[in-house]
Amino acid sequence: MTRSNYAESELLSPLTKLKGVGDRLREKLARLNLHTIEDLLYHLPARYEDRRHLTTVSNLGAGQSAPFRARVISAAEIKRGGRGPKAVFEALVGDETGTIALKWFHYQRNWMERSYRPGREILGFGEVRTFGPNREILHPEVEFDPDAQLDARILPIYPLTEGISQQRMRSLVHAAVATYAGLLRSEIPKYLRTRHSLLDLNEAIYQVHNPDNNVAIEKLQDRTSMAHRSLIYADFFYLQLGLALRQDRQNKQSGRAFAVSHRYTRPLLEQLPFQLTPAQKRVLSEIKHDMMAPAPMHRLLQGDVGSGKTIVALLSALIAVENGAQVGIIAPTEILAEQHYRFFATWLPNLQLNIALLTGSTPGRRRKELLHQLATGELHTIVGTHALLQDDVRFNDLGLGIIDEQHRFGVKQRNSLRKKGSNPDILVMTATPIPRTLSMTLYGELRISIIDQLPQGRIPVVTRVLSEAKRAGLYNFIKEQTQAGFQSYFIYPLVEESETLELKAAQDAFIQLNDDLGDVCRVGLLHGRMRSADKDAVMTSFKQGELDVLVATTVIEVGIDVPNASVMVIEHAERFGLAQLHQLRGRVGRGAQKSYCFLFHSHNCSAQGRERLHIMERYRDGFNIAEADLQLRGPGEFLGTQQSGLPEFRVADLLADREILEYARADAFECIAADALQRAELAPMLETMERRWGEKLELADVG
Repeated sequence: MTRSNYAESELLSPLTKLKGVGDRLREKLARLNLHTIEDLLYHLPARYEDRRHLTTVSNLGAGQSAPFRARVISAAEIKRGGRGPKAVFEALVGDETGTIALKWFHYQRNWMERSYRPGREILGFGEVRTFGPNREILHPEVEFDPDAQLDARILPIYPLTEGISQQRMRSLVHAAVATYAGLLRSEIPKYLRTRHSLLDLNEAIYQVHNPDNNVAIEKLQDRTSMAHRSLIYADFFYLQLGLALRQDRQNKQSGRAFAVSHRYTRPLLEQLPFQLTPAQKRVLSEIKHDMMAPAPMHRLLQGDVGSGKTIVALLSALIAVENGAQVGIIAPTEILAEQHYRFFATWLPNLQLNIALLTGSTPGRRRKELLHQLATGELHTIVGTHALLQDDVRFNDLGLGIIDEQHRFGVKQRNSLRKKGSNPDILVMTATPIPRTLSMTLYGELRISIIDQLPQGRIPVVTRVLSEAKRAGLYNFIKEQTQAGFQSYFIYPLVEESETLELKAAQDAFIQLNDDLGDVCRVGLLHGRMRSADKDAVMTSFKQGELDVLVATTVIEVGIDVPNASVMVIEHAERFGLAQLHQLRGRVGRGAQKSYCFLFHSHNCSAQGRERLHIMERYRDGFNIAEADLQLRGPGEFLGTQQSGLPEFRVADLLADREILEYARADAFECIAADALQRAELAPMLETMERRWGEKLELADVG
């Protein structure tokens, strides 16, 4: 067994290999997601306590926490009357300056009596409180017969679970560090560690658990010590190394160099009732450049709500079709897939091109027919949901795969679509502006294009945060908008009443709004649990102006385009993320008229919740809102933890550590760009990368 394999085997050993860890303790540690020796090494302190400066007992003031040395004067269990614990164990300790009482309500009497023998020296720590004229510390941390070196140190404080004390956790971690930290090796090149003043991995682990007394406590608390920075860098570096390697391998793959003949693109542009914006033209040029290259395209197209990504996707699809290839378009929901299908189907038949829709709701006979047409090449373009990724869906010649709202899919889905063809071009789209830190981790191997310009004539949507007291006035305003010929949305977060969230149901709201607005407005209902045919009928009625008000759940968050809609009302707006509110707001303001977005908050909405909503009043740019949303909610909740593909870091934090992410990414791409894949020092780095990230991000196949 090589040293590398031995080290990996030891580090992945179960925690029962540590002395004193039996099945019961193992089960408790598992609640903290600690299963192996390596897990325990990376169980970093949540904070640190500065115990470098001992105080005398007489100087221990109320509310203060400070370390002190003392000797046990007396100790005994004391029976109590009245409410509360029936007994308390009390130890009176002191030094030459005074005494203080230490008390425990939960204890093992025999152990306490053996431990707190009169005359025994202790090192104590805990918050002092006063009880009448006396001072006391409840459940203090105590070390017995402390060495002189314990007089001055910084103490790590670890995250705990029920049944494990701080001292027990500290003992376990320190035992693991003493025995196994030496097996950790940083394969990151020495010149990079020198460049950023980083420690070797084993030294960083040792110091983060046993900080040197010369380290500023502030650097430990805010995770900017050299040890912390070294671990954060390693967390980011190996992920970015995998992404850099994937991009390098993608660039070296043999794809298809498409020719741009304008056979279909020019006629389409001539038919469009509008001109492309400069931003759309720039992005389309970037996509064309990739599609004309011999390597497969892997590009992310970001664009704010209403910026015109779909027409860019259509023109990109036509380039592939001009070359005899097929196009597969995948969306996360049926309603969004249906919307894309309608848009593409508006133009493709005029060019004598065939397009179809495949979702989970497609009837069996129709599905069989579509699969045959797809396999024979009769279908030029197909739009669908996850149904497109099923094994029996076979293309005759997939040349371009387009994935919309990529953050709702995982990396595996992206690769599944890619494997439907022979290294097809891949275009990933999202209307959710993704802050740079997330782009670098989720889409780190993709090239990014941003449509940063809205079509001409767009009037900014007026946004207002409203309380329940303003409802009657709003209803009058909606009636005025209806009489002026415009339409309105009412958005609710749920379809059915929820006892826990106490949210209004869209169905109940539909009935209520009919009562409140029915004398002027024709009200319709749309939600995700309706049959596709019923949804189509309601959407068509709204688009054609047969309905004035559409009550809907968030099924209309993306995809629906009704230029005549001028008012968006969002109920219980505090329940939505800011990026989602921005998406919803983008459903209005798509015509020439002035448009409005009203955010209603619940009566029990907190001050912080209202402040979040006021961000929507201040910002119109999706990237500014997305950054604010990310700061408020964190990456997991921002993206939606399910299917987000968000990497799980051991130490790093995408928000707090973005500066380290930037240079770790640059270094990783530098290593790969140096064409050093055969150099001996790169091999162990790739081995570490595969072990750490390969399976989770499907990077093993590129290693």
